[in-house]
Amino acid sequence: MSDLKYMLDLTDTIVHCGITLYRIIKLINKEKGGYIEKEQNLSQVSDNAWVSGNARVWGDAWVSGNAQVSDNAWVLGNAQVSGNARVWGDAQVWGDAQVSGNARVSGNAWVWGDAQVSGNAWVSGNARVSGNAWVWGDAQVSGNAATKPVEFFRLTRDPITCTDEHIAIGCEKHTISYWLANVREIGKKHNYSDNDIMIYTSFINSLALLRGIYE
Repeated sequence: MSDLKYMLDLTDTIVHCGITLYRIIKLINKEKGGYIEKEQNLSQVSDNAWVSGNARVWGDAWVSGNAQVSDNAWVLGNAQVSGNARVWGDAQVWGDAQVSGNARVSGNAWVWGDAQVSGNAWVSGNARVSGNAWVWGDAQVSGNAATKPVEFFRLTRDPITCTDEHIAIGCEKHTISYWLANVREIGKKHNYSDNDIMIYTSFINSLALLRGIYE
């Protein structure tokens, strides 16, 4: 018992979507946490992973590392929240979604499907991140933004936002084919360094191959 971090309070339960969730209590100081379905939802090892407030974690969802799920947030399905990630407010993470690194998901934001939010990325407000979308680096998705099927990348000076057909770098938004033909000229116009242009060019070429676009 001494090797465990918390216990399930069998006297403090709620039934959510037909599933019984149990309040958790830290064994070291009797601090009450949020609700989980089973110990497989929250790491029992000596890390700082925790579920607090009225937050709920169930299904095959997993919270580990230094991750914190708080307020009224929900984590469910096969979702994973790890690293130093924070999920709070009324945010929801489900499906096979992963929130890791120093990522933040807050407000009424939803992250689901195979979406990944990592690095220092922040998804907030009423934003929706779904499908195979990736949000990482220092990217921020807020308000009523919806990222399906958008991917965000932070590599150098300006973030990159991608859809199936377009790439936006800073204030420039063009088709992938246009970028392939004009990336160096556009970079010079905006005073990008040669190193930035090289990185952006490599990224655009890789994305073109991924999308099946060849020049």
